[in-house]
Amino acid sequence: MLYDYIKEHYKEAEPIFFSDLEREDISKSALNQQLKKLCDKELLRKYDIGVYYLPKRTMFHSVVGPNADMVARYRFISKGKNIDGFYGGNSFANQIGITTQVPRVVEIVSNNTNSSDRKVRIGNRWFYVRKPVVHITKENVYVLQMLELLKNLDAYLDYSYTEAKEKFAEYIAIHEIKRSDVDCYIRNYPMSTFKYYYELELDHVLA
Repeated sequence: MLYDYIKEHYKEAEPIFFSDLEREDISKSALNQQLKKLCDKELLRKYDIGVYYLPKRTMFHSVVGPNADMVARYRFISKGKNIDGFYGGNSFANQIGITTQVPRVVEIVSNNTNSSDRKVRIGNRWFYVRKPVVHITKENVYVLQMLELLKNLDAYLDYSYTEAKEKFAEYIAIHEIKRSDVDCYIRNYPMSTFKYYYELELDHVLA
């Protein structure tokens, strides 16, 4: 039974994607009908097109579900042990502390998109999703995220190169990025990535 499967594999308030429930032995229309029945019984809630969740009841009996950022993270960045993307642009620049700008549109680089860059609306939020230069895996995600930011560093940098170097050095140490990791992927990026990489003297930071 579909509901039993959902209860076994998903937590309350966790995004459930229609595409993840599809099977060869059931048509899309039949699956839609089953999901609608569960929603009618209030065993399941619909968050957005193709996105559902098991309602979580609070102590005040209101229902809690996922938010737009959580749905975007599950769809484009990570779900379970899978890593398919990372935050880019001002979103990541703000996270590591080289800019104070807070983006209105969160930028994501993800395997889970088509070849063209696109804006995606989830709930009441907008996300800008781009295809990666190199396929993202859990082994290379941190080095690719760093190289992606270096590609257009001046567009995001609010501080000096010296301060930026310190922030990148912290990131490199936390995620144990090695020179061999950079050497493996940097040639897939434009010359601007090389330029900023050497101007920040990151080669001296790497092991």
